[in-house]
Amino acid sequence: MGGRANDRSMTAAKRGAVTDGSKLRFIRTLRSTDDNEARRRTPAFGDVRTCGPDVREETLAPKPAVVSNRCIRESGRDIMHMSTCGFLCTVGALAVMGTADAQTSRTAPDSIEGHLAAGKNAAGGRDNTPDFYGLVTALCVAPLNAPVRPDAPAPRKNPNRASTYLEPKKAFDDLYWMGTASRSTWALTTSEGIILYDTQSVYDAEDVIAGGLKKLGLDPAKVKYVIVSHAHENEVGGAKFMQERYGAHIVMGAGDWDMVEESVNGFPNGKPKRDMVATDGMTIVLGGRTVTLYLMPGHTPGTISGIFQVHDHGKPLTVAYSGGTEFNFVNDVPHFDTYLASERRFASIAASAGATIIMGNQSQFDSAAGKLRMLADRRAGEGHPLDVGVAAVARYFKIEDECAQAVRLRLAAGQQEATQRGR
Repeated sequence: MGGRANDRSMTAAKRGAVTDGSKLRFIRTLRSTDDNEARRRTPAFGDVRTCGPDVREETLAPKPAVVSNRCIRESGRDIMHMSTCGFLCTVGALAVMGTADAQTSRTAPDSIEGHLAAGKNAAGGRDNTPDFYGLVTALCVAPLNAPVRPDAPAPRKNPNRASTYLEPKKAFDDLYWMGTASRSTWALTTSEGIILYDTQSVYDAEDVIAGGLKKLGLDPAKVKYVIVSHAHENEVGGAKFMQERYGAHIVMGAGDWDMVEESVNGFPNGKPKRDMVATDGMTIVLGGRTVTLYLMPGHTPGTISGIFQVHDHGKPLTVAYSGGTEFNFVNDVPHFDTYLASERRFASIAASAGATIIMGNQSQFDSAAGKLRMLADRRAGEGHPLDVGVAAVARYFKIEDECAQAVRLRLAAGQQEATQRGR
């Protein structure tokens, strides 16, 4: 049988609604090919859609896919993208981790300091292994201390491939990794083809992704579906290449398809054509394998996360794929409320699914690149380095939650102070 995409019938109680269905204004975010480019426009606050039921169905080969207009938040404002802090920030984060326990014990929980301490405390892994220090650095350190970027920074060239490229690796029996020092693309293999998760930037598509698949003994022409977690250029950049060169179906949230289509200069090398629109609970099924998608507005309006299984020497393991992490959206309290609601919901979904693996599109967050290198020295009977366990997956989401609450409180305090000054 060919692959198919189905909209799973789920009750609101089972899914857990992200919002109460009231009208929301969501300022969409765009990331251009140049990470340093920042553009701002006046927000179109009247441009609002409300959550509603599925309204139409489109047939896309090889099987029907349900298209939904549910929970699309939109406006017309592009904002600056905050880049992930690098090595120096990581060193700074390591320096403050040692005091996290003491800070937590003497700091009020519902305070900026309390949430930061709780987030940092959640970063350590088994036997104090630093599982998620890259994540806590980006969310609990960099957003609070990062300087404001200029409105018109100097153009940046594509990164030096020699300094960023990493050799592709087989991660599990049926999951493969292609990426750079900071970005990841995952290939789930089935008896009927390949499901690809994220495509990195346009300059990575042919060499890193297609070339990586070939190095691993896989045929890029067998990629049937490309799931794009969110429409920033370093996740969707290679989608056009995979669509045009190999005929792969591109799956993306409705709000992010809109982002791509409305972008004026964020995709100078062209955009993928609108194809499959992800809906909440939608399943991508290929060769007996299933990826279940969940809408997670926050990082972008159409961010999608997923749950699927992989196998380690035949043993089934459940993966939670987090679709969007950083706070590179308009920084105000309502947007953080949306982000927190989505992350908490997916954390609950991951826990219910028994996920013991957390992964995403940025290898410095889930430590994928480093952990995959550990496979070379893995001994018989040892656990898989990416199989961190249910508790560690929960810690990953706790970091996101605590750091987001800290930034939200700081924003709320600033807004309150501004209001008082204006009286």
